[in-house]
Amino acid sequence: MASGHCKLGVAPVHHHCHHQHQHQLSLQPPLGSKAPCPEKMKRDVSAETYWSRPECQVWTVMLLLGTCLLYCARVTMPICAVSMNEDFGWNKKQSGILLSSFFWGYCLTQIMGGHLGDRIGGHKVILISASAWGFITAVTPFLSLISSSHLFFMTLSRILMGLFQGVYFPALTSLLSQKVRENERAFTYSTVGAGSQFGTLVIGGAGSLLLDWYGWQSVFYFSGLLTLIWVYFMYRYLLREKELVISLGILAKSFSISKQKKVPWRQLFKRPPVWAVIFAQLSSASSFFILLSWLPTFFKETFPNSKGWVFNVVPWLIAIPTSIFSGFLSDHLISQGYRTITVRKLMQVMGLGLSSVFALFLGHTRSFCKSIVFASASIGLQTFNHRCSKHSWSLGRCYWGVPGRISD
Repeated sequence: MASGHCKLGVAPVHHHCHHQHQHQLSLQPPLGSKAPCPEKMKRDVSAETYWSRPECQVWTVMLLLGTCLLYCARVTMPICAVSMNEDFGWNKKQSGILLSSFFWGYCLTQIMGGHLGDRIGGHKVILISASAWGFITAVTPFLSLISSSHLFFMTLSRILMGLFQGVYFPALTSLLSQKVRENERAFTYSTVGAGSQFGTLVIGGAGSLLLDWYGWQSVFYFSGLLTLIWVYFMYRYLLREKELVISLGILAKSFSISKQKKVPWRQLFKRPPVWAVIFAQLSSASSFFILLSWLPTFFKETFPNSKGWVFNVVPWLIAIPTSIFSGFLSDHLISQGYRTITVRKLMQVMGLGLSSVFALFLGHTRSFCKSIVFASASIGLQTFNHRCSKHSWSLGRCYWGVPGRISD
């Protein structure tokens, strides 16, 4: 070999060529072995980010409790509305302003919640929001002592609660889509989502008893303090302290979207599936939250002698098994080879079509037993709307540059 030339010698090189060539050869796979497949390496890396089975079980239970407490705080005001109207002399219009004010804040932080969940972690967003709404709920009774402007301060507290609770489900979806395996995602989400019915059930039963025994203030104390206790246990046993330290730089970046991940809004809004999802969610949310906010008032005014722990409990008691069953049914149908879009359409027909029929029946009966049956059927069937989450999460995540399927 000529001096100053590499063994492969096509050009003169310096004396360190031999060492560099050896280093390059050491990076190559041994003879007779196959180079690692990039797709396999990507799947292996993705698998490491998923929770293990024990971790998934613990997180599912804790997030189930978190969703339960979220709805405990959310439904506290509707349950106490009639008693508060009597104490403060509010009319139906003022009561409507108070009950609807929650959604003024709730609709403003939906996209932000998913975006923050993708950037800093859904668990951090959930913990921060739960701390805020738990505190607001616990101090709500003290707002009536500030001045005679009860309605203003109560409305302000409900707007703030809506702002903080608005980030919960988008952050939850972000968290589960990153930490739960795809073949377990719908069942996990449906189990966690069952906390919405379970929480309404708990506050409907315990809250009605507390309302009769100790007054409406006790219901707010009960819900708010339970949420703060849950936050403590989440922080103490599931999260490391360093995970909660968010640098100002990361937080600032979370409110901006890089050019590489610029949202193609114009292309998205030209697609019929996007508008179908928007109108389906609009219809579903309208019917669900009308029942959630006004059902206690409807029963109290239509059937004055009825017991609050009955009409505040039975419909949500029925909704818990239907919520879990709908997630199991969705996973089962997809695993049997049915197209995802077919399963989605079936769930939407049951969740929107059938539930609306029973909601119409509810407004045209004067029988207490029939009203309970119609309300239970309507609320139970509405849980089918939310149980296609195994694949539908990708629609929201594709906004931020993560590949996803819109039309599957």
